[in-house]
Amino acid sequence: MNVPYKVRPCVEAQVEMYTWNAASAYSALRASCGKTPSVRVFRRLAAKHDWGQVPLKVAKGPDQKRSGHKVTQPETETTRIKALKEDEMTNQSMSSTLASVALLALSYLGIPAAISIASQKPNVVLIYIDDLGYGDLGCYGCEDIPTPNIDRLAAEGVRCTASYITNPPCCPSRCALMMGQYGQRFGKYGMSRGLPIPKDRPTLAKFLSDHGYVSGHIGKWDIGTKRQGPLKVGFTEVAKTPPKKTYSKEELAGAPEALRKQISSKGSKSKYFCVNEEGKTVWLTDYDGDSMCDFIDRHKAEPFFLYWSPEAVHSFSTEAPKRLTNRTTAAPGRRKLAGAIVSVDDQVGKLVATLHKHKLRKKTLVIFTSDNGANGGEGGTSTPYTGGKGRGTQKEGWVRVPTIFSMPGLIPEGKQYDSLMANFDFYSTITSLAGLPIPNHCDGVDLIPYLTGERTDDAHEYLFWLNNEPGDAVRRHLIAVRWRDWRLYRKYEKDPWQLFDLKSDSREEHDIAPMHPDIVRQMAAKHTAWSETLVPLGKIPSIRAGEPVIPTGHGWEFASVKKPRHIEK
Repeated sequence: MNVPYKVRPCVEAQVEMYTWNAASAYSALRASCGKTPSVRVFRRLAAKHDWGQVPLKVAKGPDQKRSGHKVTQPETETTRIKALKEDEMTNQSMSSTLASVALLALSYLGIPAAISIASQKPNVVLIYIDDLGYGDLGCYGCEDIPTPNIDRLAAEGVRCTASYITNPPCCPSRCALMMGQYGQRFGKYGMSRGLPIPKDRPTLAKFLSDHGYVSGHIGKWDIGTKRQGPLKVGFTEVAKTPPKKTYSKEELAGAPEALRKQISSKGSKSKYFCVNEEGKTVWLTDYDGDSMCDFIDRHKAEPFFLYWSPEAVHSFSTEAPKRLTNRTTAAPGRRKLAGAIVSVDDQVGKLVATLHKHKLRKKTLVIFTSDNGANGGEGGTSTPYTGGKGRGTQKEGWVRVPTIFSMPGLIPEGKQYDSLMANFDFYSTITSLAGLPIPNHCDGVDLIPYLTGERTDDAHEYLFWLNNEPGDAVRRHLIAVRWRDWRLYRKYEKDPWQLFDLKSDSREEHDIAPMHPDIVRQMAAKHTAWSETLVPLGKIPSIRAGEPVIPTGHGWEFASVKKPRHIEK
């Protein structure tokens, strides 16, 4: 008796949007029920979605026979497909292998080989804001900072409420993101600025670039050594850093005291005002937004990965102009930060408009998140949690960040996801979306089935923290575990564990470890077992500064000699 072939709604949506690439469509549809899709199923889907005439004949050779709706392939063909898939997992330059698998799948399914595989791959835009607090966006309950474009992104996607940075703050956070694993896997147990990222496993950018993606970076880097800039670790192009505005003596004399001290400490150079190619002084975040649009305009016809990691909203935001701050109702103590956040929201609006202009909105996954929690010194908030950058780094607010996934047609709209996830999951999610195998080194999982509701279990049962680098700032030391609603933490190994129920005590005001010794033992044992899988503390090499990690100027710099060394806007 034949079991009816059922196609999951998520997979069907993927095929509908892209027609997906051949290898991905084959594996996704097959995975939806664990067996080969029939010709009849493909024709039904084609009629349902108005894909037009789809020839799906499966040639019957002398070694093939039909059994009901199922086509039985000869053993040699199965062996060939399996071998090719194994090659994919181990070969870092897999373009030819992927093409071979795709051709086999095309032949097997009867789909014309003229379909361009590369053109069907989804695009990805990853936005990584600096020091954006959990409580500082409208879609997360903020009432004094208008963020309509980010709120719309959340309304057109999934808002995640338990998204974590397991390697805070800035530098380790970015390293874990780009490598797709806990930073301790390569010896990073704290800030460790200048510690190399490993060369024996690909960065997210490298992995995608090796599989037909153009990859671009805009903004802050802070990853690896001085010789491991974006172009050295896999990005195909990087936006040059524009020259910063230089304040005149007269401008400094008339500036508020706080701003005057900050600018003077930087050699009279601005932090957030830069000079564009026309010689005009512009707000750096606005400049970045224009660079995002330029990247998409140039690469609209090919699969792209764009990573925007702005300086915003890292301190100091004192320069935020009135045209931004006047759009908020924030109190004076956080009004400048609020203006900086408004500018970030403006750039999200530019991005989405550009995607719509090129009819790429449904073909582009947009991930919006932060590198760590709020900077309380500038008025940032982690509401309803406490803590954040600088003050309260042992608290939840330092490591829980706002995160949004949006891709209409694939990811449900207006949904909330409450289970544990981490920034290293982005690597696995993006590669899976592109129809690629997740590299073996990754700690993350593909989040798409969880965001769509196909899977109702937890993406991660536990998440772990181990910031104990001896030379790091004392305030950054943190040992912690998350499981369900529980948070177990301590600052040093010698300290007793503290346990909090975040559901009933989001501000972590009541340590209930003495009341639940069994839970403490269980979570502590899990942390010990995890820590035993890690490598020792890494050594930061002594490297002389050479060329800037990111070139200065205007326009873009390219990694490939096949392209012009630079272009000017």
